[in-house]
Amino acid sequence: MIRFQNVSLMRGTKPLLEDADLTLNPGDKIGLVGANGAGKSSLFAMLRNELHPDQGQIDFPAKWRMAYVAQETPALPRPAIEYAIDGDVNLRRLQAELEQLEAAPHTTENGIAMGEVHSALADADAYTVQSRAEQLLLGLGFTLEQMQQPVASFSGGWRMRLNLAQALMCPSDLLLLDEPTNHLDLDAIIWLEDWLKRYPGTLIIISHDRDFLDGIVNVVVHIDERKLKRYSGNYSDFERQRAAHLVLAQAAYEKQQRTKAHLESFINRFKAKATKARQAQSRMKALAKMEELAPLRAAAEFSFEFREPLSAPNPLLVMEDVEAGYPILDAHGDKVGGKAIVHRVNFSLQIGQRIGLLGVNGAGKSTLIKTIAGELAPLSGTATLGKGLSIGYFAQHQVEMLRHDESPLWHLMKIAPTTREQELRNFLGGFNFPGDMVTSPIAPFSGGEKARLALALIVWQRPNLLLLDEPTNHLDLETREALTLALAQFEGTLVLVSHDRHLLRATTDQFLIVADGRLQPFDGDLDDYKEWLFQTKLGKAEAVPLPSVAAKAEPTPAPAVDRREQKRLEAEERQRLSALRKPIESRIKRLEEQMAKLNAKKADVDARLLDPGIYEADKKDELKNLVADQAFCSRDLEQLEGEWLELQEQLEGLTAAA
Repeated sequence: MIRFQNVSLMRGTKPLLEDADLTLNPGDKIGLVGANGAGKSSLFAMLRNELHPDQGQIDFPAKWRMAYVAQETPALPRPAIEYAIDGDVNLRRLQAELEQLEAAPHTTENGIAMGEVHSALADADAYTVQSRAEQLLLGLGFTLEQMQQPVASFSGGWRMRLNLAQALMCPSDLLLLDEPTNHLDLDAIIWLEDWLKRYPGTLIIISHDRDFLDGIVNVVVHIDERKLKRYSGNYSDFERQRAAHLVLAQAAYEKQQRTKAHLESFINRFKAKATKARQAQSRMKALAKMEELAPLRAAAEFSFEFREPLSAPNPLLVMEDVEAGYPILDAHGDKVGGKAIVHRVNFSLQIGQRIGLLGVNGAGKSTLIKTIAGELAPLSGTATLGKGLSIGYFAQHQVEMLRHDESPLWHLMKIAPTTREQELRNFLGGFNFPGDMVTSPIAPFSGGEKARLALALIVWQRPNLLLLDEPTNHLDLETREALTLALAQFEGTLVLVSHDRHLLRATTDQFLIVADGRLQPFDGDLDDYKEWLFQTKLGKAEAVPLPSVAAKAEPTPAPAVDRREQKRLEAEERQRLSALRKPIESRIKRLEEQMAKLNAKKADVDARLLDPGIYEADKKDELKNLVADQAFCSRDLEQLEGEWLELQEQLEGLTAAA
């Protein structure tokens, strides 16, 4: 159990937490949310003992093993798979110990020690670690060939995946994940979501991906007004509960303001009259004692909209037998060939289409987007652009190409040199670049602020075709929601690659998939894509054809019957395991409720025992009762926690059997 008691934390002169209290139960999967700068990463640093609260304390079991993602990855010559396995520090320690024993002279004591180490290695699953690491890295998007490549050969984003792999390889009771999806594609996110659902320990995760949070967490902790507030349920539940709370809080504030106005009116009317003086004094005391409720902060939600697009041709573009890929250059920079990624693309884009582009990591989605945008020329075939086509193209390298020594205003003036400066300032203000920020160099800006600037530059140009390749990387929840609303109202044509399923669902109405080197329709939704992904790339079942291909294939009766029978048997097995799990889960829930009540009672007893007044002579009986209560609470908690751990082990056994 994790407990924050009266925790206060300052960073510089900024208070992040003030007298914050929070209790988290073992096995909870917690989403940590709050505005940028609210203190989410600082809270993680306190749990890792890298920061210490200025006041109060944070408690969780000393025996808990903690895992988290390292922020730095040294450029090592070590193979990627070995680097991932290094995350299991205990396993590596045992392996090193065994090597030392094997190198030492053989004695009876040495042989006994080697036997003990071999037994410990078996307990640490040392003999399956290679296959577990391979499955984990495959899920995160690495190929078998890449697993043998040195860490130093990977880019920054792929090294962060390796750090995530290390954290997942580490056996842990508490797992801290800070924006784990930032460097992942949709297929890797779906795999990670499935992995985290099955994680048996306590998970605390910071993420700006609402679908990802909805699929994993059962508790949300919101950092707001320097307090920690716990909500039961997933992220959508949190939003509903918070909205209801805000309505109630606003009503309470308005009621208090009416009461204050009534009291002040009475005092002003009658404080000078002798007959009413006592009543006026009474109301003055009531007014002084009234705890001031804070008015709700105006929710300055960020929002923007795409300007009306320029008139567009129809079709916007046509591709005929296009080979999309990269040119191969010689030492002089001359083209000597090409490497095709997506073959024989026959594709036309019509006015008003809203396409989500799906495909596993490395399939060629970005290559195709770059070819449509004109950043890559077709290796063969023809691409015909309609007259009047205006493309707005967003990709991560667009953000990296911004001039870090220049301001947002400078960037906009480069593409709108004849527009009045005040108009440009007003426009940038609508993208949350106010005051001096609009004329400041962007070097210290966050990744989200730079991405917001790149979006603003696209919006200004009024494109009739938007090509967006992972536009939500580094954007917070508020900005993602603003982008989602703006794209939903965009009147032009849209092609979107994104790992944000909420964005894809809300802004696109058809899907294409890049798979096996071809672009083809996907006749399904994101749930169908998830199922296809597990049946193919993630190897959870026998590979099946894409929905669009399956619809056109001739039926073969015998296999269809087998699959139906297989699904029936699988459903029966799920029902059997569910029936076994349900009473255990119910008992665990009751135990957690009892533990929460006992912890609250014990905290109250502990607080009363800290009061010096309780040790006075006339309080002997009360002190005796409090000490007894404290002992009973501790004993009962120990029993409940022991039973909770046993039930968790039973539940894990059933989960493994599934």
